[in-house]
Amino acid sequence: MRRRGSASIAANPVLIGAATTLVVIVAVFLAYNANNGLPFVPSYSLNAEVPSAAQLVKGNEVRVGGTRVGVVDKITPVRHSNGTVTAQLGLKLETTVKPLPVDSTVIVRPRSALGLKYVEITKGTSNKGYPDGGTIPLRQATPKPVEIDEVLNMFDDKTRAASRVNLKEFGDAFAGRGQDLNQAIEALNPLLTNLVPVMRNLSNPQTKLPQLFRALEQTASQVAPVAEQQASLFDNLDTTFTAFSNVARPYIQQAIVNGPAALDEATRAFPQQRPFLVNSAGFFHDLRPGVRALRTAAPDLADAFEIGTRTLRRTPAMNRELKPTFAALQRFAEDPLVRLGVNDLTNTARLLNPTIAFVTPAQTVCNYASIWFRNVGSLLSEGDKNGTGQRFIVVAAPQGPNNEGGPSSAPASGGVPGAQDNYLHTNPYPNTAAPGQPRECEAANESYDIGKTTIGNDPGDNGTTHDVTKRNLNQ
Repeated sequence: MRRRGSASIAANPVLIGAATTLVVIVAVFLAYNANNGLPFVPSYSLNAEVPSAAQLVKGNEVRVGGTRVGVVDKITPVRHSNGTVTAQLGLKLETTVKPLPVDSTVIVRPRSALGLKYVEITKGTSNKGYPDGGTIPLRQATPKPVEIDEVLNMFDDKTRAASRVNLKEFGDAFAGRGQDLNQAIEALNPLLTNLVPVMRNLSNPQTKLPQLFRALEQTASQVAPVAEQQASLFDNLDTTFTAFSNVARPYIQQAIVNGPAALDEATRAFPQQRPFLVNSAGFFHDLRPGVRALRTAAPDLADAFEIGTRTLRRTPAMNRELKPTFAALQRFAEDPLVRLGVNDLTNTARLLNPTIAFVTPAQTVCNYASIWFRNVGSLLSEGDKNGTGQRFIVVAAPQGPNNEGGPSSAPASGGVPGAQDNYLHTNPYPNTAAPGQPRECEAANESYDIGKTTIGNDPGDNGTTHDVTKRNLNQ
């Protein structure tokens, strides 16, 4: 006989419903937070800077070596001082990857063609790791990912049209050449046999073949901005080769046949031409300054050539008229007396050279000749109704011994108390900036030394003033 209180819980519908509801709530909670990791499970948090988080959403996977090790917990845009914008990813990782080496790299890769993305981490080899909450810098977000749309965008209308043309041209090229293809396939066996040591050399690390492809990648990135120009180049080459096809036979074919003989002749002739080429290189090197100067002179030269063309048309008639003149010049040059006259002129010029060297600065620096003629003209022309100034000028000798009015035994040197004008001041050869002289014009610019006899050059520099006198005429 069983007791009523010992009945099983399974017989209570209320308890069964409550337990079922609790299990469903827990399952829904776990499913909702599955992308963010299970609750109460320890995690390893990192930040990663990437150039772009396009189509990457919160909850996307983080993988290492293809294995899921965490999820993207947060995506934050970051604006830099230069105006560019990048993204910072908050990664919630499993503790199995802790600590992540500091030389690890990160890249956002597509998971499918539908646009789903994930974050791939390539672990480094450093012994130093990121602490919890550390940041993977932007410089380690390498290599740059290639999106599927970028790959598909390569096949634009022009590329597809060119691919069709290539397929058609290759098809036309192989058409009717079955026997040649069979011979080529037959020759592949020795080719592949000889290719083995070549490939062995290429695979040797000392060959550094990967550096070649990296260099090719850099080269391609450098020529990418001129891709349109290169396409135009191939387009123009197609036009050129089409033109060549019209003269391929017999002209180009004959040129190829005669090519070996021409190369042999060039091999013999080039060593003899080498000195000429070296001298030509030096000649063109010396011409560089002149050619550089022609940049600014080119418009004037163009005008000169245009005007000169019209002038040259009239030169034949002028040359015919100049023929008697040159004949007379030739007779004059061949006359023995002309040689004697030229020699005399040469001697005269040589004798006059020192005189001209001293006389020239008197005019070019001091303007003495022009001032003399001007003053003489004024002296003989200016005056009043009684006559010119030269006619009525009063010439009176100073008073005192040895004055200029009569015979004297010595230069005038005063001698009369209060007489300040009985002092001789003479400079027979004033400085005129002649060879060996200072650059000054002393005549009429010398100061009058009161109470002192001065003979010769005035001490000091009187400058080159030649029109305003410094002499005090009242003293």
